[in-house]
Amino acid sequence: MISAGQMLWGYANGIFPMAVSASDPSLHWFDPPQRGILPIGGLHVSRSMRRHLRGCGWRLALNTDFAAVVDSCAARPETWINAPLQRIYAELHDAGRAHSLEAYDGSALVGGIFGLSIGGAFFGESMFSRAGNGSKAALLALSAHLANCGFLLFDTQYPTPHLQSLGGLTISRAEYHRRLTRALAAPADITRRPLPDIQAISQLNTQTS
Repeated sequence: MISAGQMLWGYANGIFPMAVSASDPSLHWFDPPQRGILPIGGLHVSRSMRRHLRGCGWRLALNTDFAAVVDSCAARPETWINAPLQRIYAELHDAGRAHSLEAYDGSALVGGIFGLSIGGAFFGESMFSRAGNGSKAALLALSAHLANCGFLLFDTQYPTPHLQSLGGLTISRAEYHRRLTRALAAPADITRRPLPDIQAISQLNTQTS
C-alpha cells in the first residue's frame, strides 16, 4: 500500500497513483507520455461566466471542509478515488500538503476542487459541482490564488477538452519534468495570501498562455 510520504515522492518525480475503480483497493502508478497543465492565473473566463459570477453571490473558502470536497469528488458512479486514496489525502491535508478550495451559496457547498502542493507545484486531483458552474468557479479562483501565492505549475494529470476550453495545455513528459523541476524549487505557499472573492474573479482579464 502506498503511504502519504510515497505519494509525495511520486508527485515530486512526475508520477501519480490512481485506482481502477472505487471498489478496487489497489493503487497503480501512472506516468503518461502527455500531461495536462493549466496556465496559472491565465484561465479563460467567458462573458457568460463573468455574468454568472457577478450575480451568484457565492463565497469562496480555502480548506474549510476538505473531507466534504474529497467525498463529493468520489461520489460518482465511476471514480478512481478509492478508500486508500481518501485516507492518504486526509493524512496529507493534516500535514498541510493537501488543500481544498470551496464555493458556498450561503451555507451550502456548491462546488470545489482539491489537490496537493509541493514547493511551487500544485497537483490538481479532482473537482465537483452541485450547482451550475460550481467547479468552474472554484477552478478559476484557485488558478488566480496560485498565481498570487507564487506557484509556477498547475498540474491536471491528463488533458481534457473541458480544461483545454479554459486554456489548458498539453505538453510532453519531458517538458513536464522540466517545468516540475523548476516549480519544486519555488518557495510558494498557498496560505500566503487571502483568497480572491467572487467579484474579483469575475473581473479577471481573459488571458492566453
